[in-house]
Amino acid sequence: MKTFTYTFTVPASAIDFNGHVNNITYLEWMMEAAVRHSRSVGMSFERCVELGGTWVARSNHIEYKKPAFEGEELRMETWIESLGRLTSRREYRIIRTEDEALICSGQTEWVFVDAKRQRPAPIPAPISEAFGFGVD
Repeated sequence: MKTFTYTFTVPASAIDFNGHVNNITYLEWMMEAAVRHSRSVGMSFERCVELGGTWVARSNHIEYKKPAFEGEELRMETWIESLGRLTSRREYRIIRTEDEALICSGQTEWVFVDAKRQRPAPIPAPISEAFGFGVD
């Protein structure tokens, strides 16, 4: 399981009425990380549709550890923890680079769905292989 990593700076637009990053923003960052990671292995949205489907989130879990503030540099880490016949579990960690503090961790359970029927469908072998998983 190879970890996909990148850094970014917390923008002013991410700050809520409490003066720190809005809880919903973490979910948006997690979704963005999934998209970036997928693109990095050649499995963009468009490529998945070419293979007959797309990903739909079934559930998200986020555990907030410490607040993050405007201007801080954060490191996003994400990886595919498991990949089954129809579903995949992706893990996330957001770390403040200045002190290596864990800001939050999370998981998303993704379901691969047939693009036309909008029903769960088997994950195509090219997708499994792109993320380093063998064919079931």
